[in-house]
Amino acid sequence: MLAETLSQVLCGLTMLLWILIANLSQSDESENRAQWLMVCLSVTTAISLMWLDWQEGTIWGSSNLMKPLALLCLAFAFLARLNIKGKNISQGMNPHQIMKQNKLANEDE
Repeated sequence: MLAETLSQVLCGLTMLLWILIANLSQSDESENRAQWLMVCLSVTTAISLMWLDWQEGTIWGSSNLMKPLALLCLAFAFLARLNIKGKNISQGMNPHQIMKQNKLANEDE
């Protein structure tokens, strides 16, 4: 069945990309590309899983896995757009900077 094979391949690729996404994010540009690839692949996988469910197929011998896996793929799509490196959006001091400042102040006394 085409839908079953497609769903299995897409699930495997989605998981592989999820595992490798940190390695693919060496620069801001490559991180953005990897994130968008993950979003597209995850949404495509969710669609293929729902198609398989609509055809009353099975994946890995189960007819109950398609909907939870599709939901998980949509969660991966959402999570893939989170920034891995993190950007300081608070514009304030973080606890590490405060502790460093306190330590420097104590040394000066």
